[in-house]
Amino acid sequence: MKIKEILSVLEEMAPLAYAEDFDNVGLLVGDQNAEATGVLVCHDALENVINEAITKQCNLVVCFHPILFSGLKKITGKNYVERAIIKAIKNDIAIYAVHTALDNHQDGVNKIFCDALGLMNTKILIPKQNFIRKLITYTIAENAEKVRNALFDAGAGNIGNYEDCSFNSKGIGTYMGNEHSNPQLGERFEFVESEEIKIEVTFEKHLETKILKALFSHHVYEEVAYEIYDLQNQHQNIGLGMIGEFETPLNETDFLSLVKDKMQSDGIRHSAFIGKPIKKVAVLGGSGSYAIKNAIMAGADAFLTADLKYHQFYEAENQLLLADIGHFESERYTKNYIVDYLRKKILNFAIILSEENTNPVKYL
Repeated sequence: MKIKEILSVLEEMAPLAYAEDFDNVGLLVGDQNAEATGVLVCHDALENVINEAITKQCNLVVCFHPILFSGLKKITGKNYVERAIIKAIKNDIAIYAVHTALDNHQDGVNKIFCDALGLMNTKILIPKQNFIRKLITYTIAENAEKVRNALFDAGAGNIGNYEDCSFNSKGIGTYMGNEHSNPQLGERFEFVESEEIKIEVTFEKHLETKILKALFSHHVYEEVAYEIYDLQNQHQNIGLGMIGEFETPLNETDFLSLVKDKMQSDGIRHSAFIGKPIKKVAVLGGSGSYAIKNAIMAGADAFLTADLKYHQFYEAENQLLLADIGHFESERYTKNYIVDYLRKKILNFAIILSEENTNPVKYL
């Protein structure tokens, strides 16, 4: 099996198009055409993890955080990033990062977070914007079903919990072909009026090339008329953070004790108690201070995240309990999820969970 075959499975799990623009996801180091010897899944691809991959004969390291985040002008081994990259290159080890591609997935980092706490009725906290487009095309009635089905097969027509969604209306199309034309109906230089079906479907923007290929290959017209628009609609199944509910509310002390236990946190910093039962909980794995207002607007009784600064605790405004449970802790089960996913998809192949603890934060 080549490394690129494993990468295609990873992209099914966490499409790279889901990642935030600032992020650096995908294959960071290595040759995707090399034969894979094994996969080591970790949280951070540090030098000690690369050593582990060498020992366990894995030439693909799949990490959550990208070890290469910003550009490198020199690679001299002067810091932990450069040392890890040098060791990986010397030993022909590829490094692949998922990060916000999995953060934004409805079954990704924050669903894992919610599941660990036992939250139910979960939904995305900050739905992704500017990600949905609409295709409008026109064809004769005899061709409409074929075109629709091809677009559906290419990924168009998914809205929330529904698939194969489209809107179809009848109208009159007109055209007249020139001397180079080969019209499906009528002759060159003939003005043609024909009954047509207008087909409208939405799709995720990264699927546009695939959608257009399906349209052109299944449409009967020589020249395919179509329009594509960017929509302002939020994508309800892609985005950052998540919010869910406990079946039975907890008091604030019991809630934080549960979080500390389930997320294996050695310490939780939190805002002042407000004497409010905790039923509705918002979560955002990693650094999530920017989502405090989103959690308040969503009616959360508590918001769990990491990397909060002193003054940001004031932003709770006595409307919810704000808790910083630790960056690593909020994402700790992500690598387990990746391993489980790969093992289900790739049978009889070494998919190994890293034993290295890469959490840089220690508690006394």
